[in-house]
Amino acid sequence: MHGDSETGEEKRGAERTTGDERSGMINYYRTDEGVIQKLKDYDEGAWVQLTNPSPEECVEIADRFQMDVADVRAALDDEESSRISLEEGYTLILVDIPTAEIRNNRNSYQTIPLGILLREDVVITVCTEETAVLQTFVDQSMKEFSTKKRMRFVYQILYNSNIVYQSLLRTIDRKRKEIEERINGSTGDSDLFDLHELESNLVYFATSLRANSMVLDRLTRYGRLQQFPEDRDLLEDVIIENRQAIEMTGIYRDIINGTRELLSTVINNRLNDVMKILTSVTLILAIPTIVSGVYGMNVDDQWMPLAHVPHGFGIIILITLVISVLIAWLLHRKKML
Repeated sequence: MHGDSETGEEKRGAERTTGDERSGMINYYRTDEGVIQKLKDYDEGAWVQLTNPSPEECVEIADRFQMDVADVRAALDDEESSRISLEEGYTLILVDIPTAEIRNNRNSYQTIPLGILLREDVVITVCTEETAVLQTFVDQSMKEFSTKKRMRFVYQILYNSNIVYQSLLRTIDRKRKEIEERINGSTGDSDLFDLHELESNLVYFATSLRANSMVLDRLTRYGRLQQFPEDRDLLEDVIIENRQAIEMTGIYRDIINGTRELLSTVINNRLNDVMKILTSVTLILAIPTIVSGVYGMNVDDQWMPLAHVPHGFGIIILITLVISVLIAWLLHRKKML
């Protein structure tokens, strides 16, 4: 399930960047004898799934189930924060779920709102795009899933959201390891940008997970939501998985921060090594440059050493070469060359 969710999220992220806007749609699902079926219209015990609905579709659902249209459209606003709201006749649960996208020509992850509208006779989910969090239920990958057990269904959605978070967190850590493995080889500024992008993803995850934890905490205290003992056990599992995702996010942020500092240090050290070698080479080449400059002055040759000695040119070249080799040997001993 983890691998499927990761691939699906990345594919959906690529689709969004190509500008292929998916039209809004309403789907109706219901489980009968443990098998989920797609319905043509709403029936008792069904799950209503709104994916990027149009304003008209939001009004239709709001009127049909006697809800405030603003609550139906709440999840369509990317700036909406996670919250739970008890309204007359229904409950709005708004959480952030992870999704993939292409940002700065890189595979990245962010969070988007998922709205869950809960009534005694229906569960309505609203999201701006198809997501692995809900697709798991459509594909019948979730065990003991029933649209008629509404509170348990809600907790299973929240549980699956945390599982997808953890899956993408492991993907982020694998990408960090790939960059870390290249440190001894060819690394450059692009690796620093990649690490910064990964750290930005973790910032989004950390913020959303903390906000979701507040919603989960309130769910444990609201007596209006009818829950069975097994539902409360599932809620405890959701809280545990949420805490684990928060801890994983914090750990991976610290590791990425350390990897980025290591990469920056390695790049600086390599630059220092190059500058040191160039300085040493410049110093070695300065010797023949000085000698040739002195002997190239326009003065009387009677004052120039070795000017009238047989093989004087060769002697001067030999002396220059010996001095250059001696300087190179000293620099090598000092580990500067």
